[in-house]
Amino acid sequence: MKSSEDYTSYADETLIRLIAQSQEQALAQLYDRYHRRIYSFVLAIVYDPMTAEEITLDVFVRIWQKAGTYRAEQARVSTWLISIARHHAIDVLRRRVGTANHLTILWEESISHVEPSGSDTQELAEFALQREHVHAALAKLSPEQKQALVLAYFGGYTQQQIAELLAQPLGTIKTRIRLALLKLREFLDQEPGDQAKSIELESAYNINKKE
Repeated sequence: MKSSEDYTSYADETLIRLIAQSQEQALAQLYDRYHRRIYSFVLAIVYDPMTAEEITLDVFVRIWQKAGTYRAEQARVSTWLISIARHHAIDVLRRRVGTANHLTILWEESISHVEPSGSDTQELAEFALQREHVHAALAKLSPEQKQALVLAYFGGYTQQQIAELLAQPLGTIKTRIRLALLKLREFLDQEPGDQAKSIELESAYNINKKE
């Protein structure tokens, strides 16, 4: 087997061919050549360094497993690598969308975060009423609007990420979130003592909003 230094001058396509022949040094050279680029690309999708690092490593595991499927006439190696990284990153985010219902529950709790400080009957009654208002407000949203808003407000996803996750146009996601905020604000502003909740909701979203 050739030493590792022999691989530095090899073309990307040659490295892929050698990887398909189970030559680990070829994979090591490809990793050295592209891992920073792939990490930066994945980080821009998932916005989490640890997750981006894990995905980057997984990408090279997949390259080791799938090198034999690479076709030079269809794409450059760099394009192929980025395509694998993108699909894997989106898959990771989409698995998180499966927790949207759980996020909704947590989100409702976060909006109704004021806990009674004692056992005063009136305070307990007001707290229960506030919680009821929040649930009623969320019930006014369509499932699509609720899902987009939960991912943006509580999940911390950008509008672009949500569009990728849900396979929807960015404009559609922007519209869903905006309409959801308007509906919530309209409903909560009608309830005594809940105006602050609608302002808090929209302010938190606007602070975290990214394209």
